[in-house]
Amino acid sequence: MKIWLDLANSPQVLFFRPILKELERRRHTVEITTRDYAQTVSLANRYGLAHEVIGQHGGRGLAGLITQNYLRSIMLARWGSKRKFDLAISHNSYSQVVAAALLRIPAVTLMDYEYQPLNHLCFRLARKVIVPEAFPQILLKKFGAGSKAITYSGVKEQVYLADFMPQNGYLQQEGFPANAPLVVIRPPAPWTAYHRFENNLFDQLLTHLAEGNDERYLLFLPRLSNQGDTVSHLANIHIATKTYDGPNLIYHADLVISGGGTMNREAAVLGTPVYTVFKGQMGAVDRYLMDKGLMKQIETAGDIKQVKVEKHTKPQAHGRDISIVARLTDLILAA
Repeated sequence: MKIWLDLANSPQVLFFRPILKELERRRHTVEITTRDYAQTVSLANRYGLAHEVIGQHGGRGLAGLITQNYLRSIMLARWGSKRKFDLAISHNSYSQVVAAALLRIPAVTLMDYEYQPLNHLCFRLARKVIVPEAFPQILLKKFGAGSKAITYSGVKEQVYLADFMPQNGYLQQEGFPANAPLVVIRPPAPWTAYHRFENNLFDQLLTHLAEGNDERYLLFLPRLSNQGDTVSHLANIHIATKTYDGPNLIYHADLVISGGGTMNREAAVLGTPVYTVFKGQMGAVDRYLMDKGLMKQIETAGDIKQVKVEKHTKPQAHGRDISIVARLTDLILAA
């Protein structure tokens, strides 16, 4: 088949990388579009993916988000109209699902967060909806997925980390101190449709970490460049100025703290201690990992005291199953 894959956010590059390889191994032709947002384009380039950048993120304002998604849908429809695709695939790319509907291309959307408002749109327009087993069934019906929904076991991060092999000497190669605990910190994304407010707990935790007396290396990964400006006054904070190999960075870290979701789940899958400071509605997949003891949540200022910064023995990655890639690819192609 001739397949159209749209990558609208950074984690989607990692998620679809092994699926893309499996599709190509099965002799399908795949063309890729990307959105200029966060590290999406730089990651696609890092992994050598041939892609065309179309559209950008709408920023923090709701009007900007709606406008940019509308404009991108039109641009994608124009781009796709010349290519005669048999199938469109994305991880809930609203713009692609709309464009595919306009072009009458069967669309498959994958999703793992039940509180995204635009699930109502994507799930209704897609021919098939693929979600983790933890996704609440009642909400699949509410969002219009109904009999179109198919589930897979585990979490999506297990898909693209299934073949992960840690790189020897990674810390030294990247210039991180070998003996100091490495703490990887990712701020919230308050401009997203499902998380539209500031997170004071994250700010308090960041201050607490920066005031630690012991040697520690705090690596702050801004989602947008101006986020780095807000923490530059804190001691021991190192603001990332490049795109790192995410899985290797998280595996070799001694602690991960994030106000988002994907990086937390990656840490949980790879066995790195992780705290979530996410203040939106906690997704079922995150609760699934917390129930397994693979992730902890900071809910109050008092919880900050439980966060320990220390060197961590690197375990085997949790739940690695390379066959999950082929199984998920089978579900996608069955549309």
